[in-house]
Amino acid sequence: MAEDIDKINQIFRMQDEKSAKEKTGHIKPDDLQEYDMSQRKKNKRVKKAKNEPDEQAKSDKKKEDKHIQKNTYRRTGCMGGIMYFVFVICVSVVLACVAWMAASDALALNKPQFEATVTLPTEIFKSETVDTFDEDGNKTGTKRISVADIDYVTDQLKEAGLIEYKWLFNFFCNISHADKKLSPGEYELKSSYDYRALITHMRAGSDSALTVDVTIPEGFTMHQIFKRLEENKVCSYEDLMAAAADYKYNYNFLENKEQGDASRLEGFLFPETYQFYVDMQASSAINKFLDVFYMKFDDEMTNRCNNLGMSMDDIIKIASMIEKEAASDDERTYIASVIYNRLNAGMPLGIDATTLYEYPEHEGAPTAEMLEKDSPYNSRIHAGLPPTPICNPGLPSILAALQPEETNYYYYALDTETGTHRFFETEGEHSAFVATQNYE
Repeated sequence: MAEDIDKINQIFRMQDEKSAKEKTGHIKPDDLQEYDMSQRKKNKRVKKAKNEPDEQAKSDKKKEDKHIQKNTYRRTGCMGGIMYFVFVICVSVVLACVAWMAASDALALNKPQFEATVTLPTEIFKSETVDTFDEDGNKTGTKRISVADIDYVTDQLKEAGLIEYKWLFNFFCNISHADKKLSPGEYELKSSYDYRALITHMRAGSDSALTVDVTIPEGFTMHQIFKRLEENKVCSYEDLMAAAADYKYNYNFLENKEQGDASRLEGFLFPETYQFYVDMQASSAINKFLDVFYMKFDDEMTNRCNNLGMSMDDIIKIASMIEKEAASDDERTYIASVIYNRLNAGMPLGIDATTLYEYPEHEGAPTAEMLEKDSPYNSRIHAGLPPTPICNPGLPSILAALQPEETNYYYYALDTETGTHRFFETEGEHSAFVATQNYE
């Protein structure tokens, strides 16, 4: 403080001296300019001296703040790195768990052992037309394929406990085109099957497909056969009728039969014991019958048809009537002779079984109203063969139609005492015998 006062007094003294020189005229302009410059330098040194402590403090403050910031950044960066590392580890663990669970489901790992039945009805399949190609990738034509509703299949497998993740199974089906590989049916599947095995075992012909043996008796009509298949869960009656009418079967004996009428297959569904898949495709079930018929009706039979001047279709019509009328194997060829004799004579066949064909639900003898109906199946009114076979005959009846006995019989009637037929050459003999029988 005292130092500052001395400086101020010095300034005043110098100012008084300056004033005195000016008054006496002893001061020069150059001296005045030099004096001002000297004073400015002194003032600047004084100001700098006063400011030096503040600038040094500011510099120290900046260094201290920078040090604090650096330490803070180091601590924050370290903590962030630790948190990021922990996050990566957690995500990796979660992804690994998800991947393991997905792989366990897709590969059927660590699953309890059991079996489950899964049904794929024909209703979930739709028909599509796809292109066919040769080995060089050139288009050769088109074909019809069945495509399954994968969402339905997935729901069934999930409900049965065979899969856990529907989205994963759907993804697998999409990349493997499984919808085009499945077949209608009922399947017994194991929990040990992985995704690929599940698809493989849900195809027609696989060892997982449930089967049923069905016996078709000789003389069953198409209506009766299809009802029996439906009862045994092979196919629905409606699907079978639709397939009989509209599906194209590649057999030469059906070439002249137009599609659209199910009765075109009547007579060609060969009676036999068959093994069917449960809930199989209707056309495939029908094809089993036709394939057996094709194998049974050999070249020798075809030659016999030509020798008789009859078509295969006519032979099957005659065989179907023999099948319905014969009470024993011994009389089949005799019934065949009566039919041929009447055809050659232009007489109505008079076989009531042809009339009953139009009434599949009727039991017993035809009614008077049925016998009076003007129908091509009424063989009492119309001569010749009926429009279609009236049932599906077995091999003995077909052979009898191909090799009839040579007789003069034109009539036959049932002997109620023996349960067999009696044969007659004249109407009088026939009427006399019938009078002795009580057919009621």
